[in-house]
Amino acid sequence: MKGMQMMPTTGVDRAQRGFTLIELMIVVAVVAILASIALPAYNDSVRKSRRGQAKADLVEYAQLAERWFTVNNTYATFVLPTNQSPREAGSAARYTLNLVSAATTFTITAVPQGGQAADSCGTLTMNQAGAKTPATQECW
Repeated sequence: MKGMQMMPTTGVDRAQRGFTLIELMIVVAVVAILASIALPAYNDSVRKSRRGQAKADLVEYAQLAERWFTVNNTYATFVLPTNQSPREAGSAARYTLNLVSAATTFTITAVPQGGQAADSCGTLTMNQAGAKTPATQECW
């Protein structure tokens, strides 16, 4: 046996053996860290886009109310269309829209529902004068 010597393993032999458990665990840890950073940012982005849709609905319905006032000279008989948020047909409601109207005033309110309730802006409102709450730039 004196003539047989151990040959050093080459890179090709190493590549054929696959991953070690430690390498696999390092990859899993890196993916978990990236997911823990990305998921909250993604959820915040989704909330902002849904809030944008609610704002667009508020403005659209305020314009409908103004058209109603132009023809009827009162907001009192104006009602929101029954197909609220037609852009979200078939999905869970993200906001509930409500209208409070009198002869010369109205207020349309968008109340967040479900997962959207975690939105930092909360309930959005708009009235006949164009006043919006909350008044922060971030929300509107």
